[in-house]
Amino acid sequence: MQEVGFPVSGWTAREPPPRTTMEGEYCRVEPLEAARHAAELFRAYAGAEDNWAYLPQTSFASLADYRAWVEKVEAGSDPLFHALIDKRSGRAEGVAALMRIDTANGVIEVGNINYGPALKRSRVATEAMFLLAKRVFDELGYRRFEWKCDSLNEPSRRAAQRYGFSFEGIFRQAVVYKGRNRDTAWFSIIDREWPLLREGYTRWLDPGNFDADGRQRRSLGAFRGFDG
Repeated sequence: MQEVGFPVSGWTAREPPPRTTMEGEYCRVEPLEAARHAAELFRAYAGAEDNWAYLPQTSFASLADYRAWVEKVEAGSDPLFHALIDKRSGRAEGVAALMRIDTANGVIEVGNINYGPALKRSRVATEAMFLLAKRVFDELGYRRFEWKCDSLNEPSRRAAQRYGFSFEGIFRQAVVYKGRNRDTAWFSIIDREWPLLREGYTRWLDPGNFDADGRQRRSLGAFRGFDG
Protein backbone atom coordinates (compact mmCIF):
# COMPACT_ATOMS: atom_id res chain seq x y z
CA MET A 1 0.00 0.00 0.00
CA GLN A 2 1.31 3.43 -0.87
CA GLU A 3 2.08 5.72 2.03
CA VAL A 4 0.02 8.93 2.11
CA GLY A 5 -0.25 11.97 4.36
CA PHE A 6 -2.22 11.94 7.58
CA PRO A 7 -5.94 12.72 7.25
CA VAL A 8 -7.19 16.27 7.84
CA SER A 9 -10.76 15.51 8.79
CA GLY A 10 -13.42 18.12 8.23
CA TRP A 11 -11.05 20.64 6.68
CA THR A 12 -12.68 23.61 4.95
CA ALA A 13 -11.18 26.67 3.32
CA ARG A 14 -10.44 29.52 5.70
CA GLU A 15 -11.44 33.16 5.51
CA PRO A 16 -8.91 35.75 4.39
CA PRO A 17 -7.58 38.01 7.16
CA PRO A 18 -9.87 40.92 8.03
CA ARG A 19 -8.86 44.56 7.81
CA THR A 20 -9.20 45.15 11.54
CA THR A 21 -6.96 46.26 14.42
CA MET A 22 -5.15 43.90 16.80
CA GLU A 23 -4.54 45.25 20.29
CA GLY A 24 -1.81 44.17 22.69
CA GLU A 25 -0.22 45.36 25.92
CA TYR A 26 2.60 47.29 24.23
CA CYS A 27 1.70 47.25 20.54
CA ARG A 28 -1.25 47.93 18.29
CA VAL A 29 -1.30 46.42 14.79
CA GLU A 30 -3.66 48.27 12.48
CA PRO A 31 -4.34 48.40 8.74
CA LEU A 32 -1.82 50.68 7.02
CA GLU A 33 -3.23 54.03 5.90
CA ALA A 34 -1.25 56.80 4.25
CA ALA A 35 -3.20 59.57 5.95
CA ARG A 36 -2.55 58.19 9.42
CA HIS A 37 0.84 56.51 9.15
CA ALA A 38 2.97 57.69 6.23
CA ALA A 39 4.55 60.72 7.93
CA GLU A 40 5.34 58.82 11.13
CA LEU A 41 6.86 55.90 9.25
CA PHE A 42 8.93 58.15 7.00
CA ARG A 43 10.41 59.75 10.13
CA ALA A 44 10.89 56.33 11.75
CA TYR A 45 13.04 55.14 8.84
CA ALA A 46 15.13 58.32 8.60
CA GLY A 47 18.81 57.42 8.41
CA ALA A 48 18.10 53.67 8.41
CA GLU A 49 19.41 52.96 4.91
CA ASP A 50 20.26 49.36 5.79
CA ASN A 51 16.54 48.67 6.22
CA TRP A 52 16.02 48.60 2.46
CA ALA A 53 18.84 46.24 1.48
CA TYR A 54 16.68 43.10 1.37
CA LEU A 55 13.28 44.66 0.58
CA PRO A 56 11.81 44.95 -2.92
CA GLN A 57 11.60 48.72 -2.45
CA THR A 58 14.48 51.16 -2.22
CA SER A 59 14.61 54.00 0.31
CA PHE A 60 12.34 56.93 -0.45
CA ALA A 61 13.84 60.34 -1.14
CA SER A 62 10.89 62.32 0.20
CA LEU A 63 7.76 61.99 2.28
CA ALA A 64 5.73 62.55 -0.87
CA ASP A 65 7.37 59.54 -2.52
CA TYR A 66 6.82 57.35 0.53
CA ARG A 67 3.23 58.50 0.93
CA ALA A 68 2.55 57.67 -2.74
CA TRP A 69 3.85 54.14 -2.16
CA VAL A 70 1.69 53.71 0.94
CA GLU A 71 -1.35 54.96 -0.96
CA LYS A 72 -0.66 52.34 -3.61
CA VAL A 73 -0.34 49.38 -1.25
CA GLU A 74 -2.85 50.29 1.45
CA ALA A 75 -5.84 49.30 -0.67
CA GLY A 76 -4.51 45.81 -1.37
CA SER A 77 -5.71 42.64 0.31
CA ASP A 78 -2.69 40.46 -0.57
CA PRO A 79 -0.30 41.65 0.64
CA LEU A 80 -2.37 43.17 3.43
CA PHE A 81 -0.11 45.77 5.04
CA HIS A 82 -0.27 46.73 8.70
CA ALA A 83 1.28 49.56 10.68
CA LEU A 84 2.97 48.60 13.95
CA ILE A 85 2.19 51.16 16.65
CA ASP A 86 4.20 51.64 19.85
CA LYS A 87 1.39 52.25 22.33
CA ARG A 88 3.67 54.17 24.68
CA SER A 89 4.49 56.83 22.07
CA GLY A 90 1.37 56.34 19.95
CA ARG A 91 3.52 56.42 16.79
CA ALA A 92 3.83 54.00 13.89
CA GLU A 93 7.35 52.55 14.01
CA GLY A 94 7.22 49.80 11.37
CA VAL A 95 5.15 47.74 8.98
CA ALA A 96 4.45 44.08 8.26
CA ALA A 97 2.14 42.39 5.77
CA LEU A 98 0.11 39.20 5.67
CA MET A 99 0.64 37.88 2.17
CA ARG A 100 0.61 34.90 -0.22
CA ILE A 101 -2.70 34.07 1.39
CA ASP A 102 -3.80 30.53 0.52
CA THR A 103 -7.25 30.14 2.02
CA ALA A 104 -7.84 26.71 0.46
CA ASN A 105 -4.85 25.16 2.23
CA GLY A 106 -4.67 27.41 5.29
CA VAL A 107 -1.26 28.91 4.58
CA ILE A 108 -0.23 32.52 5.05
CA GLU A 109 3.11 34.36 5.09
CA VAL A 110 4.28 37.35 7.07
CA GLY A 111 6.52 39.53 4.93
CA ASN A 112 7.55 43.01 3.86
CA ILE A 113 8.68 43.46 7.46
CA ASN A 114 10.34 46.83 8.01
CA TYR A 115 11.12 47.88 11.58
CA GLY A 116 12.31 51.37 12.31
CA PRO A 117 15.33 51.55 14.67
CA ALA A 118 13.10 52.14 17.71
CA LEU A 119 11.27 48.88 17.02
CA LYS A 120 14.21 46.56 16.46
CA ARG A 121 14.78 44.01 19.21
CA SER A 122 11.91 45.49 21.23
CA ARG A 123 8.97 43.97 23.05
CA VAL A 124 6.72 46.03 20.77
CA ALA A 125 8.07 44.19 17.71
CA THR A 126 7.79 40.82 19.44
CA GLU A 127 4.22 41.47 20.49
CA ALA A 128 3.37 42.57 16.94
CA MET A 129 4.47 39.17 15.65
CA PHE A 130 2.53 37.48 18.45
CA LEU A 131 -0.64 39.37 17.50
CA LEU A 132 -0.25 38.44 13.84
CA ALA A 133 0.30 34.78 14.73
CA LYS A 134 -2.76 34.80 16.99
CA ARG A 135 -4.81 36.11 14.11
CA VAL A 136 -3.49 33.42 11.78
CA PHE A 137 -3.97 30.46 14.12
CA ASP A 138 -6.49 31.37 16.84
CA GLU A 139 -8.80 33.69 14.96
CA LEU A 140 -8.68 32.30 11.41
CA GLY A 141 -7.67 28.66 11.97
CA TYR A 142 -4.86 28.46 9.42
CA ARG A 143 -2.54 25.45 9.43
CA ARG A 144 0.75 27.10 8.51
CA PHE A 145 2.42 30.50 9.06
CA GLU A 146 5.46 31.23 6.87
CA TRP A 147 8.47 33.54 7.02
CA LYS A 148 10.79 33.89 4.02
CA CYS A 149 13.86 36.04 3.52
CA ASP A 150 17.03 36.42 1.49
CA SER A 151 19.35 33.67 2.72
CA LEU A 152 22.05 36.34 3.23
CA ASN A 153 19.83 38.37 5.56
CA GLU A 154 21.20 37.12 8.87
CA PRO A 155 19.17 39.50 11.09
CA SER A 156 15.94 38.28 9.50
CA ARG A 157 16.95 34.65 9.87
CA ARG A 158 17.78 35.16 13.54
CA ALA A 159 14.50 36.98 14.12
CA ALA A 160 12.49 34.18 12.50
CA GLN A 161 14.03 31.57 14.77
CA ARG A 162 13.67 33.75 17.86
CA TYR A 163 9.97 34.16 17.07
CA GLY A 164 9.60 30.38 16.91
CA PHE A 165 9.68 29.74 13.14
CA SER A 166 11.51 26.54 12.17
CA PHE A 167 14.08 26.64 9.37
CA GLU A 168 13.03 24.46 6.44
CA GLY A 169 15.73 25.01 3.83
CA ILE A 170 16.98 27.19 1.00
CA PHE A 171 15.24 27.67 -2.35
CA ARG A 172 18.19 28.42 -4.63
CA GLN A 173 17.89 31.14 -7.26
CA ALA A 174 14.29 31.71 -6.24
CA VAL A 175 14.01 35.42 -7.03
CA VAL A 176 15.67 38.17 -9.04
CA TYR A 177 15.29 41.56 -7.38
CA LYS A 178 17.14 44.83 -7.68
CA GLY A 179 19.18 43.20 -10.44
CA ARG A 180 20.61 40.48 -8.21
CA ASN A 181 19.94 36.90 -7.20
CA ARG A 182 18.08 35.85 -4.09
CA ASP A 183 18.34 32.41 -2.58
CA THR A 184 15.34 32.28 -0.26
CA ALA A 185 15.43 30.87 3.27
CA TRP A 186 12.11 29.33 4.31
CA PHE A 187 10.77 29.14 7.87
CA SER A 188 7.39 28.14 9.27
CA ILE A 189 5.22 27.59 12.30
CA ILE A 190 2.49 24.96 11.98
CA ASP A 191 -0.71 24.73 13.93
CA ARG A 192 0.31 21.92 16.27
CA GLU A 193 3.38 23.93 17.35
CA TRP A 194 1.42 27.06 18.09
CA PRO A 195 -0.03 26.26 21.57
CA LEU A 196 3.45 25.90 23.12
CA LEU A 197 4.73 28.98 21.28
CA ARG A 198 1.66 30.97 22.34
CA GLU A 199 2.32 30.08 25.98
CA GLY A 200 5.96 31.15 25.64
CA TYR A 201 5.01 34.48 24.09
CA THR A 202 2.38 35.10 26.77
CA ARG A 203 4.84 34.46 29.58
CA TRP A 204 7.58 36.54 27.95
CA LEU A 205 5.25 39.49 27.35
CA ASP A 206 4.05 39.54 30.97
CA PRO A 207 4.98 42.94 32.48
CA GLY A 208 6.74 41.13 35.31
CA ASN A 209 9.33 39.84 32.84
CA PHE A 210 10.67 43.38 32.34
CA ASP A 211 12.58 45.69 34.65
CA ALA A 212 11.85 49.39 35.13
CA ASP A 213 13.86 50.22 31.99
CA GLY A 214 11.96 47.70 29.87
CA ARG A 215 14.80 45.15 29.73
CA GLN A 216 13.77 41.51 29.65
CA ARG A 217 14.51 39.35 32.68
CA ARG A 218 14.29 36.10 30.72
CA SER A 219 14.57 35.57 26.98
CA LEU A 220 11.72 34.46 24.76
CA GLY A 221 13.61 31.28 24.01
CA ALA A 222 13.98 30.51 27.72
CA PHE A 223 10.21 30.25 28.04
CA ARG A 224 10.24 27.59 25.32
CA GLY A 225 13.02 25.62 26.98
CA PHE A 226 16.05 27.00 25.14
CA ASP A 227 18.04 30.22 25.13
CA GLY A 228 17.34 32.66 22.29
